[in-house]
Amino acid sequence: MANKKNIGIFHYQVGGTDGVSLEIEKWKLILEEMGHTVHLIGGDLGTARGILVKEMFHHLPESKRLNQNTFFRLSDFDAPGYREELDRMTEAIAARFREVIRENEIDLILAENVWCVAANPAVAPALEIIRRELNLPAVAHNHDFYWERREGFSLTCAGAVELADKYLPPHDPAIKHSVINSLAQVELLERKGINSVVVPNVFDFAAPAWEKDAYNSDLRTEIGLTENDLVLLQATRIVSRKGIELAIDFAKALNKPERLKTLQEKGLYDGRKFTEESRVVLILAGYARDDVGGGYKDLLTKKAENGNVDLLYIEDRVDADRSTREDQKIYSLWDTYTMADLVTYPSLWEGWGNQFLEAVKAKLPLLIFEYPVYIKDIKDKGFQVISLGDKIRDYDEDGLARVEISQIEEAADQAVILLTDAGQRDQVVEHNFNVALQHYSMEALKGYLEPLFTE
Repeated sequence: MANKKNIGIFHYQVGGTDGVSLEIEKWKLILEEMGHTVHLIGGDLGTARGILVKEMFHHLPESKRLNQNTFFRLSDFDAPGYREELDRMTEAIAARFREVIRENEIDLILAENVWCVAANPAVAPALEIIRRELNLPAVAHNHDFYWERREGFSLTCAGAVELADKYLPPHDPAIKHSVINSLAQVELLERKGINSVVVPNVFDFAAPAWEKDAYNSDLRTEIGLTENDLVLLQATRIVSRKGIELAIDFAKALNKPERLKTLQEKGLYDGRKFTEESRVVLILAGYARDDVGGGYKDLLTKKAENGNVDLLYIEDRVDADRSTREDQKIYSLWDTYTMADLVTYPSLWEGWGNQFLEAVKAKLPLLIFEYPVYIKDIKDKGFQVISLGDKIRDYDEDGLARVEISQIEEAADQAVILLTDAGQRDQVVEHNFNVALQHYSMEALKGYLEPLFTE
């Protein structure tokens, strides 16, 4: 094809189970189908084949320190010292980028989140400096912006303000910008004067269904569950904006004697018995690496213990792909869906929502909190979900979100129907699958990407 490119995808990490890594894989697939050559370039490669630039990784001590001193508090440097450290790190990363781009003859840069969220702030200027030096076109795939940080932010000094003004994102007609929701599109134009196109998250709904097989059939046993336990799956990372405390409230409501009695009397949707020994277990399959200091995870554990909710962390057994680690079987994120009875997705904020589509792909009922982007971009498509509403009532003494008790109770009642009535459950999950197929398929993604990657 005339516009065939040698594309370098740059992100802090690739080949993981986080939302950006998962979207990168889909873009890579479509871009290769379009005839382009694609190189993954990251500070951590996870399970992917790619080019390692370890200085990019956002979990290095110096990256985390620079992040804190850019967006929260200037605690490790004075203002001149901050600029000196930013320049030092930028220069080291830029030198590696120059090598990688030249060695692999990259002629188009695809910047994944590095020009907007700035988890490792030095990556943004490094990539833009080299892009300009080599006069390369670029596409910025902006998932999250630094100003969307739920815990609040404050640019700490003149050097941090200059970084944000010049590089988050950079202004240049050679860069095309995409965002993942219409709220971000409006905000980017208002804050930075930058036009962008909305490319929503998608999923490969045509791929084979995730089913039990010889590899994953022992997953329940391996993590200490029985076949008759009821599994609520939270497949997201463990960070506070995911609202996982609301999933604990929901699990607690399901555990009420009257609902357990109904589950026992009716049995589960797939013919399994729910006995007096059966448990309702909330499984957290995502990793807690981004939970700085581990504070949020500790609060979830405490809340679950206080509410007598069975909470099980299995991040040490889950990765993007199946593998073996220290003689222990590692399951893929997709394997976890094969043992789930219902997916919890009570995020308070999402740029779009990968796990939403994963649950739909897995044909599982879905509990959600109606976060702003869901309301603005997704709700009108007509998905049938168990809703916790769209209003946070308040926050408890630990800073965990709460919604009205009536919303939790109503959601638990709806869930019991979908956990016991096969007919109703099938109607809901098939409806959702068909809605997603229409709006969020790989075919739809191709339609979005062709104009972005055509000169």
